[in-house]
Amino acid sequence: MELKTVKIEKPSEINFILGQSHFIKTVEDLHETAVSAVPGIKFGIAFCEASGDCLIRFSGNDEEMIELARSNAAAIGAGHSFIMLMKDAFPINLLNAVKEIPEICGIFCATANSVEVIVAESKLGRGILGVIDGEKPKGTEDDEGKAWRHDILRKFGYKL
Repeated sequence: MELKTVKIEKPSEINFILGQSHFIKTVEDLHETAVSAVPGIKFGIAFCEASGDCLIRFSGNDEEMIELARSNAAAIGAGHSFIMLMKDAFPINLLNAVKEIPEICGIFCATANSVEVIVAESKLGRGILGVIDGEKPKGTEDDEGKAWRHDILRKFGYKL
């Protein structure tokens, strides 16, 4: 078995959800969930089939996001993995709806951070072991940091 890291390639402001599913209808269900949960969302989805033709299935409503999803899915290459890239939306806006899709097995991350995906490769194929999401802590929050957090959440409209 060989371990690899695959960097998610995307513009810094683009958010994404990386997860694992188990069925070919994942692409359609994620598409329907995205447009139902977040009016005006722009997104692309790619799903790596793990049997049969083993194709990268894809959908979306924004060509840039679709291409980013397809290229990142190809780089990861892990069966039953999916990636959904989005703009004009945050993962928090649809993450719970995504988790409710019956064929979704789990979520590895939902972020706009720089991410490296830890992939194991064997003779059978590839699997995602986990992710490195962003940077390691540089310290502990102080009063100024608490005030910034408080203000930014209100600026984004997540708190009153």
